[in-house]
Amino acid sequence: MIVAVGLLLITHTGVAEALLAAAIRVAGAPPLKVASFEPGPDSDIDAALPAASAALRRVEHEDGVLILTDLHGAAPARLAARVAQLGTPVRRISGLSLPMLLRVFNYAEQPLDELARTAAAGGRNGVVNDDA
Repeated sequence: MIVAVGLLLITHTGVAEALLAAAIRVAGAPPLKVASFEPGPDSDIDAALPAASAALRRVEHEDGVLILTDLHGAAPARLAARVAQLGTPVRRISGLSLPMLLRVFNYAEQPLDELARTAAAGGRNGVVNDDA
């Protein structure tokens, strides 16, 4: 049985769209539903919640949604935490990077919990000291 989840990127302005464009150049079309939401630098989390919720609904899948944010503790990550309380099964990972996103594209058939672990591992393994 193929399991698929939705993917929502909630990031600072410009980050999600740039990383999505790069991932698509490298890997081709995303194998799962993807949406992004980039609240403005002065956005209030409460005011941004309806638009972020709409983005979640665009990718909502019965198996859940993986939310990737760029910076733990920053406004996009706090907004993602609020979105995660809306009732859809969600897993959140911070530290969005191109290796993380490519890992999600490559393992999109995994169940939500496993895909979250795979995404986090992709981010960690994507950091390499080239001089070591």
